[in-house]
Amino acid sequence: MKQTTGFEIKAEERQSWVSIAMVWIGAMICVPALMIGGMIGAGLSLGSAALAIISGYALICVFMCFMGMHACDTGLPTAVMAGAALGEKGAKYIISTILAISCVGWFGIQAAVCGSSFSSMVEGMSGISIPVWLSSVGWGIVMLLTACFRFSGLKWLNKIAVPLLGIVLAYALIYNLASGNGAALVGYHPAAPMSLVSGISLTVGSFVVAAAISGDYCRFAKNRGDVVKSSVLGVLPAGLVVLMLGGILAICTGSYDISVFLSTAGLPVIGLIALILATWTTNVSNAYSGGLALSVLLGQDEKRSRITTAVSGAIGTVLAAVGILNSIQGFLSLLSAIVPALMGVMIADYWIINKGKLERFEIREGFCAPGIIAFALGALVACMTGGTFAAIPALAFLNMPFFIGSVNGIIVAFVLYVFLAKAVGSKRNT
Repeated sequence: MKQTTGFEIKAEERQSWVSIAMVWIGAMICVPALMIGGMIGAGLSLGSAALAIISGYALICVFMCFMGMHACDTGLPTAVMAGAALGEKGAKYIISTILAISCVGWFGIQAAVCGSSFSSMVEGMSGISIPVWLSSVGWGIVMLLTACFRFSGLKWLNKIAVPLLGIVLAYALIYNLASGNGAALVGYHPAAPMSLVSGISLTVGSFVVAAAISGDYCRFAKNRGDVVKSSVLGVLPAGLVVLMLGGILAICTGSYDISVFLSTAGLPVIGLIALILATWTTNVSNAYSGGLALSVLLGQDEKRSRITTAVSGAIGTVLAAVGILNSIQGFLSLLSAIVPALMGVMIADYWIINKGKLERFEIREGFCAPGIIAFALGALVACMTGGTFAAIPALAFLNMPFFIGSVNGIIVAFVLYVFLAKAVGSKRNT
């Protein structure tokens, strides 16, 4: 690596693979994952659901391993590493902007969901009415403070939250099975069947953006082997368990809502704690990655990332409090569909063009046309084939469902970048 950026990780900051895996496990145990599991369970038999989940997360782990090993080698977060494939300005003004807006927006949505659920459950248990905006602001601030402690904050939060969440969900499952609700599982046939590919697509879509920003955390790994262990063992088992739990509990209770899962098990207080922790562990990652992306966008370095993390979280919290996030959720979903194509150009640049050698890694000046073109076309293909445009009336004519949209985008960006990079390189050599 020929230059420094102010984001490199020092040797003493490296973490064990278990610590990094705990971050991924904490990210997996969340309300959206349980809901996705419920959707898959409602459309597939339990055996097919397990196959779809394993297949989807196996794909995710492949992408995460390549992105994570790249970050481990360089010690850089995703938004900075992207400068090698898209150019320093391309990464700064395109990728950092997309990642910052996405992470800040989703932080706000998660804070709003947590605030709404907190107010609702507190009123149900005690009769005390807390304004949703106040709950959203309060929990947004708590999540934000944790994120400002950088990786150590995530590590310790997950060491507390993950075991408790696991115990609570396991109890909810045992209770529902013992109380007779498990009878719904016997000979279960989905009322509205979905295809196996649709199940895989839902699984991939639930975590593919996290795979794209996995470099923000895997850069703390001690070596490539630790990246692989933390990614595979942190995502695959936890993902399978959480989504299958979501599917089974949804079948037993007739609802995808985690608060219903836990209320039916007679755990309203513990259910509230579990709900908050599930949102908290996921949302801290949104603030942390949003802060890193904002640092790159503003031309700051790692030393200022706590400030930009605070800024990004504060913006998300304010958006949650004023209630405008519902109107831009479609826009955030569009950005989330665009992000995965970034992995295609980055993996192609580091592992194919530069053969995975750190000494060949170099952040290019300005904008890198091959990377930007490949990323843009990959993102377009992902949106066209993944159903993203179906939700946008003006662009619905571009909707062409095929296989898994995000994976299609990654493959197109990967192949196109290799072709364009080699074409440009050959022209320079003639």
